[in-house]
Amino acid sequence: MSLVPVPSLVLSFEDARQVVEEHAAKLRPVGTEKLDLLPASGRVLAEPIHADRDFPPFPRAARDGYAVRASDLLHVPARLEVIAEIKAGAAPEDLPESVESGQAVAIMTGAPAPVGTDAVVMVEYTRRTQDQVEIARAIRAGDNIVPAGSEARRGDLLLAPGTRLNQAAIAVAASVGKPQVQVYRKPKVAVLSTGDEVVPIDTHPGPNQIRNSNSYSLAAQILSAGGEPVLLPIAPDEPDELSELIRQGLRYELLLLAGGVSMGKYDLVEEVMARLQAGFFFTGAQIQPGRPIVFGVAPASSPATQGTSLGTDASNTYFFGLPGNPVSTMVTFNLFVRPMLDALTGAIQHRLVFLHARLKTEIRTKTGLKRFLPAILSGEFERAEVELAGWQGSGDIATTARSNCYIVIPPDRDQIPAGEWVPLLLG
Repeated sequence: MSLVPVPSLVLSFEDARQVVEEHAAKLRPVGTEKLDLLPASGRVLAEPIHADRDFPPFPRAARDGYAVRASDLLHVPARLEVIAEIKAGAAPEDLPESVESGQAVAIMTGAPAPVGTDAVVMVEYTRRTQDQVEIARAIRAGDNIVPAGSEARRGDLLLAPGTRLNQAAIAVAASVGKPQVQVYRKPKVAVLSTGDEVVPIDTHPGPNQIRNSNSYSLAAQILSAGGEPVLLPIAPDEPDELSELIRQGLRYELLLLAGGVSMGKYDLVEEVMARLQAGFFFTGAQIQPGRPIVFGVAPASSPATQGTSLGTDASNTYFFGLPGNPVSTMVTFNLFVRPMLDALTGAIQHRLVFLHARLKTEIRTKTGLKRFLPAILSGEFERAEVELAGWQGSGDIATTARSNCYIVIPPDRDQIPAGEWVPLLLG
């Protein structure tokens, strides 16, 4: 196979991320399926979910205590007559027809507030004696009562398509009586590790070989993002075999290649992709780790993908060439692959947002690249602090496994003192 040279196009992190987001906006999910509610947890909703009645459907007590007229408590302490007790789930016929001035009703959290009352006094501020209650604290109308329909009106949109079904969304679906929901199907993402030095994980490696950890870290990230990983055989540093495996990977909704994208003699991914008539949006980003990241699109190898995920151009498949160093692979997935996978799963697109914490120990580094360095976020309650994990470079997966975030260092900073607030990317 004769290889084709690929022009270098290295972008800033922000520009590269924007390019990916623009292409992600063109993607469409791969279809839908109906699942029972609990198995749908973590999936992306493909239908709107509306309120089937007002929420709450009645004025709801928010505290245990006594339902009263607030005007009866302008001067406290005050003594009121207790005329009834209402528990959560009480039938309408169990409620008093009305509560008059000078009267109160014992009430439990979640119970309907009776007609004539406009507030609930918390039980902590009362003292009960037979059918009398003494109230020691004044209250305002509306206190501790959730008005009917204040959370949602019947017919209101509660969950939009594209919502990832976390525990709160599952609770919403359950509350409107949805035992099954329509969700988007999981996109299939091909994973192809390259390199003569890479061997299967169940193989005893030679003195200069490494086990194929990249395919497994990427598969785990794909699963976490809602996709279905398809692990291809390891590709050797040989153009024809690499080309054939890439063709297999282009049959799926997205192709991820790990390794073979640097400047070495046997880094063949870009040249082989060019030979397969791929187009390149960028061939590097000014970041560490992960500078050699490649993003492009190539003709799909099978008509099976047509009409399923690629919007107006279903004959093409997007691909990423990720650096082979394991930490680089994981970081570039988070930074660049995730938006594409979110789009294929149907998830609502969100901008990348960094959190902030105080730096525990000083950082010294070089300028020129935006750096995402493994770090440990610690502390308790509001006193969060972060420090570098002491990694030995982008091949140090053991240190990365002990970290729980990445400190983001701007390209113009070579020193950050302890105590300064620094941006974080959660892993």
